[in-house]
Amino acid sequence: MTLPSADTVLAGLDPAILPVMPQVVDQVALARLYGEPLFAMPQDLYIPPDALEVFLEAFEGPLDLLLYLIRKQNFNILDIPMLSVTKQYLVYVDQIRNRNLELAAEYLLMAAMLIEIKSRMLLPPKKVALGEEAEDPRAELVRRLIEYEQMKLAAARLNALPQFGRDFLKAGITIEQSLVPRFPEVNISDLQDAWRDILKRAKLVQHHKITREELSVREHMGMVLRRLQGRCFVPFEELFDPASGSAVLVVTFIALLELGKETLIDITQAEAFAPIYVRLAYSPS
Repeated sequence: MTLPSADTVLAGLDPAILPVMPQVVDQVALARLYGEPLFAMPQDLYIPPDALEVFLEAFEGPLDLLLYLIRKQNFNILDIPMLSVTKQYLVYVDQIRNRNLELAAEYLLMAAMLIEIKSRMLLPPKKVALGEEAEDPRAELVRRLIEYEQMKLAAARLNALPQFGRDFLKAGITIEQSLVPRFPEVNISDLQDAWRDILKRAKLVQHHKITREELSVREHMGMVLRRLQGRCFVPFEELFDPASGSAVLVVTFIALLELGKETLIDITQAEAFAPIYVRLAYSPS
């Protein structure tokens, strides 16, 4: 079976639609608008003036522009021809000043610095001591340019390193498996070791239970009265037994205070700092 040629097919088409076909090779559309092929530019198409503006170079600052001009002309950074570099720099500043005045202001300071260095180079050098070199007005600018270039190269090397999300992605895969869990086998020796460990930890944890001794003030009041019976004056210290503990001493002291409050005993002292004596209270009956 022989296929018809392209000329035969075009000859069989309606002549009214032939001018609509594009005048390009292989019937390729010039563009696509909303998915439809566009074979001719519209005559009433409005293009804003700023739409076709192309920024050829974008600089990060005045030092970046100055370094670009020096490297573009293959100048030695240690011996910068200030006249040529300053002219090119001012041309670029004039171009961006017409478009963006705020951006141009950042470059005007560097332009003033270049003009000042150029003016200082036109002046006769200052006299220096024998054996010393005259100060180069470009020295500070050269130092700043070298530092900036080193930082720029370091930033470029860091940017060349592979970065997560830009150069590679973290691969992950989820596998669903229904496996029967296998538990480790336990023998009698493992149980014995575990039990010994529990006993050892139980010995380290001990609880101290504190019990309160029940002491009666009324009982100690009777004991004091029995010790005072048949005696005239009893020294205050003899009514206390240090061996019985601090709790008994406190209760005995409270018992003496209660007996004195109820006027059942007399607590006397001949003079200041003299010994204290205790006796039963005198009863007229």
